[in-house]
Amino acid sequence: MKVLIVSDSHGLVNELQVLKERHKEEAELFLHCGDSELPIDDKAISGYVVVQGNCDYYAKYPEETIQEVNGKKLLMVHGHLYGVKSSVSRLLYRAKEVGAQIACFGHSHYLGMEMIEDVLFINPGSLRLPRGRMEKTYVILSVEDKTLKTEVYDFDKGLLPELTAEFPI
Repeated sequence: MKVLIVSDSHGLVNELQVLKERHKEEAELFLHCGDSELPIDDKAISGYVVVQGNCDYYAKYPEETIQEVNGKKLLMVHGHLYGVKSSVSRLLYRAKEVGAQIACFGHSHYLGMEMIEDVLFINPGSLRLPRGRMEKTYVILSVEDKTLKTEVYDFDKGLLPELTAEFPI
């Protein structure tokens, strides 16, 4: 099963719609890790599972969501309530508490994937204001029986194959 993960689009509308159209045949689940800055009824965010970010003033999304993805639990939060700009340790505790093998978050605008204590942490970066890299990134996660595969995409250039990674589970 494939999951598209995006975060920190900060008011972008067209880009979210383009992603849905571009990946509708391959991704079965579309996740937005917060700071969309869009109202819940905005057409651009329709079809995404969304969590509340610290800049989501116009809507009240849930603070977290847990999704079942091909038999694995995926926890999604924005990250501001877990101090992810300095450490993912508090988010690791929450992931362990809910039994999640995958934790998706945003907030920092830094792209990154890392396996810590059997939990894969994914921050897809930012479509609007990336930090650390120039590319406006999002991630497609493939959840298989024994592996998790992450593919990083630049909104404009497509797949960045050098950033593809696989993690055993």
